Amino acid sequence: MSDSSNSEPDSYALRPEDVQEPPTRLLDALRQVGPGLILAASIVGTGELINTTGMGAQQGYTLLWLIVLSCVIKVFVQIELGRYAISHGKTTLAALDTLPGPRLGTSWLSWLWLFMMLTTQAQIAAMEGLVGQAADMAFPGFMPRLGRLVGSVSPAFGGYLADHPDYFWASLTCFAAILLLISGGYRRLERVTTLLVAMVTILTVACVACLPWTPYPIDMHKLIKGFSFELPTSGIALAFSTFGITGVGASELFAYPYWCIEKGYARYAGARSADDSWARRARGWMWVMQVDAWFSTIVFTTATIAFYIMGAAVLHPQGLHPEGVGMIKTLAQMYVKPIGAWTKIVFLIGAWAVLFKTLYVATAGNARLTADFLDLAKIRKQPTTADREREIRRWLILYPLLSLVLYFLFREPKRLIIAGGYAQAIMIPLIAGATLYLRYRDRDPRVEPSKLTDVLAWVAFVIITLVAGFSLISAFR
Repeated sequence: MSDSSNSEPDSYALRPEDVQEPPTRLLDALRQVGPGLILAASIVGTGELINTTGMGAQQGYTLLWLIVLSCVIKVFVQIELGRYAISHGKTTLAALDTLPGPRLGTSWLSWLWLFMMLTTQAQIAAMEGLVGQAADMAFPGFMPRLGRLVGSVSPAFGGYLADHPDYFWASLTCFAAILLLISGGYRRLERVTTLLVAMVTILTVACVACLPWTPYPIDMHKLIKGFSFELPTSGIALAFSTFGITGVGASELFAYPYWCIEKGYARYAGARSADDSWARRARGWMWVMQVDAWFSTIVFTTATIAFYIMGAAVLHPQGLHPEGVGMIKTLAQMYVKPIGAWTKIVFLIGAWAVLFKTLYVATAGNARLTADFLDLAKIRKQPTTADREREIRRWLILYPLLSLVLYFLFREPKRLIIAGGYAQAIMIPLIAGATLYLRYRDRDPRVEPSKLTDVLAWVAFVIITLVAGFSLISAFR
């Protein structure tokens, strides 16, 4: 399942010639990271730029504890999914296909994933629209000139373009993403996302570091109080939506095993067998996978906290809330107000990187999962690698176009993002519970996690379930 040319070997096949010994030193293991950084590229996106800063703008530092909890707690479920992929060589949906319960071609949980994924296309729609807003701010004179030019041929269409400049830029972003996705495979995805994640994280942390020398310094007393586990009387819906969308969301949990397999962790361990050499290799590559997961967690948690602090320190005192078609303009005030007007273009570049990379990675993951789902459900069988490649390419084109249409229809990014966040928040406990079920049903003492890891995975499941329950209750009040 790769969007690269079918001349490359099938990255999902466990061939004896691909077996490799795992690295034993931390530095060597860090050279093998990649799947987690792809996840980080998806994570540090609309949730962080919009929901996280929006929550900071509304609630100040009060919910900082929830942001940190959201980033850290779900990683234990991510690691268990990665462990299962390496030890069994199965994708997420293939593993879920073995669950008991109702079936319609494939497992009931796979159908729930499809529903959630289609709902989260609202988030992709918001990304395309916000990139359009950022581009219009970066090039303010372009659309009026284009509108006049087009208006000389079709006055009605020229006027429409002038009134909806973000539509043009969103469309351009959509087609650029499609071209980039269908022209490269896993290696390009890893390189592009690593570069963009590094750029966004460094930029945002640098801005936070500058706050003490601005009119909006960080209030250390309020910052510390932000870890007092308080919930606001208002904004609970946004808080639980943010829990679903920040950190490792349900979409990322489903996608992570696919990236681990394409990176080669399962191939390098080899096909599951009874010999001790397989168990030793599997344990070694599971350790590499854990290094990958925690390294990326440090990266996206740092970026997420930085976005939240910018919202709490700069937007909250001014009473500014990022929403509507002027959302990007409001978010730009996080940088312009404390540091200066020159940071506007820096912010716009950063906003473009944040949103584009999330659109890029989310679409790549959704296309792989959709092809897998259609094959497992026997809706569109893909008996060969070439068939699978074509199916993935089809969805790499269709999903960005679907999201573009959604943005044209609704044009309210924040509501689209919150809708996707609710879907993910509700789905996370289901995938966490299924992961624990698979872990105990198919246990192999040779490659089992430590007791501490087991306990933390259960703690994660309980917390995730409680948060999803509160989210449902607040939604229907």
